[in-house]
Amino acid sequence: MMNASMLEPELLRAFVAVAEQQSFTRAAVQLNRTQSAVSMQIRRLEERLGVELFERASSGVRLSRAGEGLIGYARRILLLGEEAVGRLRTDAVRGAVRIGVMEDYGTCLLPPILAGFAAAHPAIDIEMQTGLTGSMIERLGEAYDLVIAMHPEGTGGGQLLRRERPVWAAGIGRAVETIDPLPLALYPQGCLFRRWVLEALDAARRPWRLAFVSHSLGAVAAVAAQGLAVTVVKAATFPPGLRALSSSDGVPSLPMAEIRLHRAATLTPAAALLADHLAAALSA
Repeated sequence: MMNASMLEPELLRAFVAVAEQQSFTRAAVQLNRTQSAVSMQIRRLEERLGVELFERASSGVRLSRAGEGLIGYARRILLLGEEAVGRLRTDAVRGAVRIGVMEDYGTCLLPPILAGFAAAHPAIDIEMQTGLTGSMIERLGEAYDLVIAMHPEGTGGGQLLRRERPVWAAGIGRAVETIDPLPLALYPQGCLFRRWVLEALDAARRPWRLAFVSHSLGAVAAVAAQGLAVTVVKAATFPPGLRALSSSDGVPSLPMAEIRLHRAATLTPAAALLADHLAAALSA
């Protein structure tokens, strides 16, 4: 019979770290433990549950079917534990945390996550700035404690949170994707999606023109929704009022991206708490 001791938080924390990093070595670095200690924790958890949680290979590790079934519960258990401790120790940690993040994440995904954190840690203030995150990483420690940024797969450093699929998008009422040259609504230079879009169209020899450029995701999406241009958005934050396009619509495929969490070299206890909370909530 399963009991609570089988799911000790330390064992679950090691399990989540290995799942996110897809490596015992990288998980050990994240947890500030030795690789053998992390391996022992995973082995102990597997023995208690009577299942193998990972499939091991020379290239790394990945979740087994049983591991995929456990990962969601593990993250929720750790988050609930953090919230419970926070409610009991409302005065334990105080301070302000400065975070930089892409606009779509800042407006769509982070608000409910930050609401849960604020409920557990009401004495911690959060200062969030949205925009292009490439320059934010350069100011990590100076202007930001944490930055959530997008990178090409396998690059960028920081902690991998999730992979993102870029999706071509257009308004519902007009087949703007058939126009030649293709009108585009994009972010300014420095946006990874903008670079990928222009490179992919050039490689496909599809003529294009920049019909609209803005730092505002809302403005870009609104222009696309009116049928004036096509744009590219993340699958996880696909705006309402748009329809997804595919290769059958004459647009080229785009690479996968990664969302990574960057921490300043030195973090306050408040910033460290928020970093762990964001990593647990956003990892997928």
